[in-house]
Amino acid sequence: MSATPPAPSRRVRLQRRALRLEYATIAWNLGEAVFTVSLGVAAGSLALIGFGTDSVIGVFASSVVVWHIRPEHTTEDAVRTRRALRLVAIAFIALAIVLGVVSIRDLLLGRRADESVVGIVYLAVTAVIMFSLAVAKRRTAVELGSAPLRSEASMTFLDGILSTLTMTGLALNAVLGWAWADPAAALVVAIAAAREGRANLIEADEISSSD
Repeated sequence: MSATPPAPSRRVRLQRRALRLEYATIAWNLGEAVFTVSLGVAAGSLALIGFGTDSVIGVFASSVVVWHIRPEHTTEDAVRTRRALRLVAIAFIALAIVLGVVSIRDLLLGRRADESVVGIVYLAVTAVIMFSLAVAKRRTAVELGSAPLRSEASMTFLDGILSTLTMTGLALNAVLGWAWADPAAALVVAIAAAREGRANLIEADEISSSD
């Protein structure tokens, strides 16, 4: 995090940059949710449906950050920051529970999804975009001194990792016929989301204890 708070004029510029990054993330994730869930339903792919669900969670997390860094908030407020971190944590944990249940069910049942070449290509593009947004958000968060933005940048980076894992699972299913690869990719999403949610709750509690 930034060692010293930025000057007021610099803070305003950083807030505007952060808002542009979050609006771009929201726009992409909204389109991504509709597209990947539609592809997932057509192909019977839990990984694609799970990835689309993750996109909806991402919209919620980005909206929390937008609320937290609105221009009228000229300083970092511990109560507001703590609340934002906990809201993002709840989103992560909800995603982990849903994906964990359905992925374990599909692993036990051995259900195989149909191939989705379009989904594989789309996920590759998504990975590049998410990694790029995550780096830009992280740099802005450090300079701005915003814990929720930093946490949401980690979520965006995780989205990049998850899109790569989901793409790999779909590719293995399509090329090698590994039916377990699709739900296994969704299970990795669930585990990663749970870890991120726990980390956010711990950070929120640390803010509470330091007040």
